[in-house]
Amino acid sequence: MSHPPEIEVIEDILELPTPWRTHHGGTLTRARVAYRIEGPASAPIVAALGGISAHRFVSGDRPGGWWSALVGAGRGIDTAKYRILGIDYLGGAGASCAADAGAPLPALSAFDQAAALAEILRGRRMAPLHAIVGASYGGMVALAFAARHAPLVERVVIIGAAHRPRPLATAWRSVQRQIVREALGRGDGAAGLRLARALAMTTYRSAGEFDLRFSAPPVREGDALRFPVERYLFARGEDYVRKYRPESFLALSESIDLFEIDPASVRTPATVIGVREDQLVPLADMQALAGSLGGPCLLVQLSSLFGHDAFLKEGENLKPIVERALAEMMQ
Repeated sequence: MSHPPEIEVIEDILELPTPWRTHHGGTLTRARVAYRIEGPASAPIVAALGGISAHRFVSGDRPGGWWSALVGAGRGIDTAKYRILGIDYLGGAGASCAADAGAPLPALSAFDQAAALAEILRGRRMAPLHAIVGASYGGMVALAFAARHAPLVERVVIIGAAHRPRPLATAWRSVQRQIVREALGRGDGAAGLRLARALAMTTYRSAGEFDLRFSAPPVREGDALRFPVERYLFARGEDYVRKYRPESFLALSESIDLFEIDPASVRTPATVIGVREDQLVPLADMQALAGSLGGPCLLVQLSSLFGHDAFLKEGENLKPIVERALAEMMQ
């Protein structure tokens, strides 16, 4: 009778070398990156990286794991088979730090996040990563890591991320950032972040989902008429404000739009997953990425009402794709 493997959990904060030179020419002092490793002690390590709101608590095996749809016992990234490495992004809302308290955050890049991840591997004298599974901003970090630190990763799985942002997506994010900046200027950054997140939600999901969920007529609340979609959008904004800082949103949202990489520089074997209904990273961009990568690549297309958020919602559909991508590396 087999027994489930004993799960080891490692949590630490790594002080980065000082001065830390950023991709865009800045300098960080006293920068640090927080990380968490969870899984069987001798298992291969898979780094799981998500959008700008993601953090080091990844697995759905415990409360608070942000990727519960895909990571956990018996799921696409099985915590009985792999050790899961999650990080708090530099500039994010977690325990990582990219600036002294009260100091402005510098321009940050997915290449900076990749460099911090590489420092973790070197600092702990870890074997190369079995894989990086990166979605949204995490997919950009995975591409940057494969380009700059190829000996440290065997394969990447890229979900909803391309080699450069779509100008229309940059336009949407630019408006969101300006909302936050103007609110910060008035001393109420939370109000701006609440509104920016509500606006962002309209880009994360598909028109089809909104049609299905929010076609009911407005209802009267006092002297005003409120549409059902308003409740949803502003509830998501309220929830976001309780967890994240306006300054972190600005830094990492900008980091998305600053990203650009030559796909040919990525020679690591890749599985690229595109969603037909994704407004932020259209399928055409994913096809262009897959067709230009410098190494072997498998392109997989999915259809999902959840659009860009499919990586958070389509665990069952992603499971066989991710399982196959990871298993191929163990042969």
